[in-house]
Amino acid sequence: MKDVAVIGIGQTPVSEHWDKSLRELAGDAALDAIREAQVAHVDSIFVGNMLSGTANAQGHLGAMIADWTGQRFTEAVKIESACSSGSAAFRAGYLAVASGDIDIALVVGVEKMTDSPGNEITAALATAADADWEVDQGVSFVALNALIMKRYMHEYGWKGIDFAEFAINAHANAVYNPYARFQKPINENLFINSAMICDPINLMDASPIGDGAAAAVLIRRDQLPASASKILVAGSSSATDTISIHNRKTPLWLSAAEKSAKTAYEQAEITPNDIGVFEYHDAFTIMAALSLEACGFAEAGQGPALAKQGDIKIAGRIPVATRGGLKARGHPVGATGMYQIVEVVQQLRGQAGETQVPNPTFGMAQNIGGSGSNIVTHILKREN
Repeated sequence: MKDVAVIGIGQTPVSEHWDKSLRELAGDAALDAIREAQVAHVDSIFVGNMLSGTANAQGHLGAMIADWTGQRFTEAVKIESACSSGSAAFRAGYLAVASGDIDIALVVGVEKMTDSPGNEITAALATAADADWEVDQGVSFVALNALIMKRYMHEYGWKGIDFAEFAINAHANAVYNPYARFQKPINENLFINSAMICDPINLMDASPIGDGAAAAVLIRRDQLPASASKILVAGSSSATDTISIHNRKTPLWLSAAEKSAKTAYEQAEITPNDIGVFEYHDAFTIMAALSLEACGFAEAGQGPALAKQGDIKIAGRIPVATRGGLKARGHPVGATGMYQIVEVVQQLRGQAGETQVPNPTFGMAQNIGGSGSNIVTHILKREN
């Protein structure tokens, strides 16, 4: 396998983009990545997206984006893996370049959600759950996470307020991210008084949807220009678990996160202690806690303690959501995994501004599909 580097990145703000179509959003991020990479042509294009067929009545995104970005005749495919579609596309691009079969790959994650009525998006997101045993029983995706959170609180004795610091930290960091949907801080009082969505999940426990796209250009390390920053893919792994929660031996443990992180650590030849920044999948605060535990940063049931102790802040032991995370940057589902990759690259390059983590060598991005049924983990390394 060849060593692979990220040479160019691009992203759009996460927002309600009434003035831009799906192809324009994807094109803006892709062309920014191509321009930064200073390449005229790529060999393959991988597009991460979940909802275009339902929310936008547009399938076949590979050809559409290849055409729109001036890469006509280039191999291009769409990859769907629920909310982990962006990172699944990145992994496909990484493997293609690492195999030596292609030299340069463009990976784009894109989602346009706000043109559709809320009930239609809720129904579409539920397709990431088990249609027979969950959705047909009337359980929405928020409700599934609420059931997990309620059981977690029962098992480990936490209260809803104990999850507040996950959201407060995310919003504090998003203040300095011009691409974030919500660039205002929140406090504990706002968290306590926010509207209940599905007990015990309130509005501040949940990430917002949005429209957005993020992209990266991958190249073989031996083709990197001498002047380019050396951000290498040190680990890449994906794992699955049961699509339905009730079929899991331990519903409060993200086994797919543990497995994919463990494999990525082994590939990078590091341990959790070496990770300088972690962009986790905080679609809900309960998922933030479970991710920290499964990836080896906290014992089972102790994820909220990390947040309450300040360990997840920029100067803490394991900085997370450094550009706002899903909670404040926003969660345009098929694009989220690529936003995470872009943000880790920014950190490793030293381009994260006010939320820059001091001198990280390794950064990790973990993207969750479904309620933990498909999880993709990437570790990037800055090489001097």
